[in-house]
Amino acid sequence: MISYLNLILRLTIWFLLTANFSVANIIIGVSIALILPGGRPKAPGALRDWLRALGEVLVAIPQAYLEAFEMLVRPHNHEEVKMEQVKAGRTPGLIFLDIFLITFTPKSIVLKYHQRGLYEVHWLRPSRKR
Repeated sequence: MISYLNLILRLTIWFLLTANFSVANIIIGVSIALILPGGRPKAPGALRDWLRALGEVLVAIPQAYLEAFEMLVRPHNHEEVKMEQVKAGRTPGLIFLDIFLITFTPKSIVLKYHQRGLYEVHWLRPSRKR
């Protein structure tokens, strides 16, 4: 089941990048998605992690609109860079989704993913009162 989710994720990224749903592009996308390496073996609880991550994607969409509106109303001039720990047992696909979720919202962006299990995240915060 998890390999199907990885295949769907790869095809979704392919179609977002190409914005072309012709038969030739679908064949190319499926071929590339199947050729890419699968990564490490999947953990038994990975399906639950995928479903939780997809739920977080659905929550991130309205959150992004709220953050954008908040930035229009209140200035966000304070910047900080923090290191955040990757959740334990994440597959490469789930790590990609985590990075996507952090970067999708307007107040944060992942600057770098460290192989030892850390994200370097740049945050915008509201201005501090003096």
